[in-house]
Amino acid sequence: MYPKFQEFLPAIKNLNPNWKLTKEDLLIDEFLIEKEGRLSMYYAPHNEYINSRAIIVIVGITPGWNQMKMAFEKLLQGLESHHPTEQMLKEAKKAASFSGSMRANLVQMLDECGIHKAIHVQSSSSLFEEQRELLHTTSTIKYPVFYEDKNYNGYQPSFKKSPLLVRYAFDIFPKELYQIKESALIIPLGKTVEHVFYQLRQEGGLPNHFYLFGFPHPSGANGHRKKQFDQRRESFISIVKAWAKQFE
Repeated sequence: MYPKFQEFLPAIKNLNPNWKLTKEDLLIDEFLIEKEGRLSMYYAPHNEYINSRAIIVIVGITPGWNQMKMAFEKLLQGLESHHPTEQMLKEAKKAASFSGSMRANLVQMLDECGIHKAIHVQSSSSLFEEQRELLHTTSTIKYPVFYEDKNYNGYQPSFKKSPLLVRYAFDIFPKELYQIKESALIIPLGKTVEHVFYQLRQEGGLPNHFYLFGFPHPSGANGHRKKQFDQRRESFISIVKAWAKQFE
C-alpha cells in the first residue's frame, strides 16, 4: 500500500523534522519524479491518501510549493510520533489543503451555493475540520509541478503540449475519480482544470457524479473571481439542490 510513499521514505527520513523546510531541502534530485524540458515534477505526500467515501471533491490543478512544504512538515511530525502510514498521509493532506485567504474565499463561495445547508452545518468551513470525512481534495496533476522552479500555472506550457502533464491529467487522475463513490459533488477549480474535465467528458471518461463546471479558482490572484461566480451562481445553486436530494 502507498508504494510511492515507500519509494521516497528513505529520502524523507533524511529530512530534519526540527526546522522549517525550504526549496533547497525538497526541490532536490531525491524527490524528483520526472523532468521534461523546463518542467519538473517532485514528490509530495498529501495526495497519496484518497478518501473514497467523500461526498464532495474539490480539484485543483497541481499542488504548489506551500502545499508541498506544509505536507512534508506535517508528515515529519507524524514520523516522529510513529503514527501509522495512512494516518500520517491523511494528516498531511489536511494540513496542505486550502489555507489562509484562499480557504476563506472558497468557503464563502461554497456557502453561497448552499453546500452548508445540504450537509446540515453552519458553514462549509467545517469540511476542513470536524466534517473532514465528507471531503476529498486533490489535483488533476497529483504531484507538485514547477516551471523553472516556480509553481506551474496551467498555461506555460499548455497541458496538451506536455506528454508528462497529459499522462497525469488524462490517465492517472480519472482513475482517482472512479474511486470516489457515485453521486459525489465534484468542484473543478478554474478554467484549466475545467478543460481537463471537458475533454474527459467528451471521451466518456467521467464517472457518474454531479459537477460544478465554471467554478472560479479561489486564489486572491484571481481578480475576476467574484464576477465569474456571480455569472454562474444560479446554476451552482440548482446543481447543489439536485445533488442534495439524495440526503433528504
